[in-house]
Amino acid sequence: MSTKIFSAVPIGLDASIIEVEADTGPGELGSMAVVGLPDAAVGEARERIRLAVKNSGFKLPKLKTTINLAPANLKKHGASLDLPMALSIILLNSEVFNDRENILSKYLFAGELALSGEVRPIDGVLPIALEAKKRSFKTIFVPEANAREAKLARDIEVIPIKNLLQLAKHLFGQEKITPAPYEEIIFSNLLPENDMAHIKGQEHVKRALEIAAAGAHNILMFGPPGSGKTLLAKTFPSILPELTLEESLEITKIYSIAGKLRGQALITSRPFRSPHHTSSDVALIGGGTRPMPGEISLAHRGVLFLDEFAEFPRNVLESLRQPLEDGLVTVSRAAGSLEFPAKFILVASMNPCPCGFYGDQQKHCSCSANQISSYRKKISGPILDRIDMHLEVPRLDFEKLSDNKLSENSQTIKARVQKARALQAERFKNEKIVANSEMNSKKTKEVCSLDKEAEALLRQAVDNLHLSARSYFRLLKLARTIADLEASKTISCAHVAEALQYREKST
Repeated sequence: MSTKIFSAVPIGLDASIIEVEADTGPGELGSMAVVGLPDAAVGEARERIRLAVKNSGFKLPKLKTTINLAPANLKKHGASLDLPMALSIILLNSEVFNDRENILSKYLFAGELALSGEVRPIDGVLPIALEAKKRSFKTIFVPEANAREAKLARDIEVIPIKNLLQLAKHLFGQEKITPAPYEEIIFSNLLPENDMAHIKGQEHVKRALEIAAAGAHNILMFGPPGSGKTLLAKTFPSILPELTLEESLEITKIYSIAGKLRGQALITSRPFRSPHHTSSDVALIGGGTRPMPGEISLAHRGVLFLDEFAEFPRNVLESLRQPLEDGLVTVSRAAGSLEFPAKFILVASMNPCPCGFYGDQQKHCSCSANQISSYRKKISGPILDRIDMHLEVPRLDFEKLSDNKLSENSQTIKARVQKARALQAERFKNEKIVANSEMNSKKTKEVCSLDKEAEALLRQAVDNLHLSARSYFRLLKLARTIADLEASKTISCAHVAEALQYREKST
């Protein structure tokens, strides 16, 4: 009698339900075949399963066993199908488990097997649990190490499995396993490692970072080496608003698929990703033979810090164009296309020239005009146009460096950012928008109400600075965020003037 067990495999940021069917028939005695478009990891599972079943005390079928993975036209990746395939073989030889069709239709199994029969953790459990809940499965069986993650799906019973024998005893009614308990989600309020209070000077940069945090705007800092650009960027997450539960689940799904949860059940703090400037376009954007999220998706709802911005290969930076505009990246392969979310705040830093001292008051620049021009041309106009705020980070003098007085701390700045985000949450409560930077041109016109002086200044700026349509709308959104920090319903001349200060300076 054949068996049919349900499982799932991650596909992009979602999961697809897989039917695992097993039966015996003519062929080489004791052999096993896996069909249904398995990849190498799934195909090699034959040997793992054979020994896992044997070492768990169960007999292997004497006839040839064929395991079919349906739908047959979907490529199956990873080791999450080990557990259901092994269980299907055990049930082939079992008469103990009665009414198996009705009961198994309500269960979903996923897990990797060791040769001993131990069940090892897998990646992508949260998407699998969410898909199981969506498809009305009552119970999901997952490795014990993944149980807390699976429980985030809520309203579905999660059974934590240690080994294959324990699972069989549970199904046969011999030793029932206690379902994983629901844990209340708690967002910790730990003090940040870096605090704005300990950064000397650079008050104008801190103000710009506050605006960037309030509206999720992209920012580029340039200045000589040692002026504090990297420290400011690393301190930036300390003033970002707290994650909402919805944002936290979005980020956790990405990290679950990428295998980067590292024992966490839920990501409760905003990501900060800082890839090296030698990173490839696939590492940054995502992709590969089996498409996986890149750094920009791992930075979703957080910060992507690109230090030494001009040292990144031009093709890598150009690949940021679409994600910076749309907040997602589409990875297309012959088998189909996958979309990964990528709504991050870009914080970039660079030197003003190859030697780093162009414009410095204390050190002489040794670069020629051609060298400086070539260096800056590494970053194209379209990329610069997508960065809302450009600001210089100058060298600090001795008086500021030696001043022991603490400046405004991150908690105080963060409180103002939270208030501005609360206004935006109310403004966009019926939209799929979190912050001002995500508005399209139509929405920008609706919510950016200017007084007469502000409108006159903006008209003058468009004419004199030759702003593109994109720059115009980004300027409006930036001015809207500055107004939000002051809880102003109308954008005034002062708000537009401050936003204009952050536009790219011509060289």
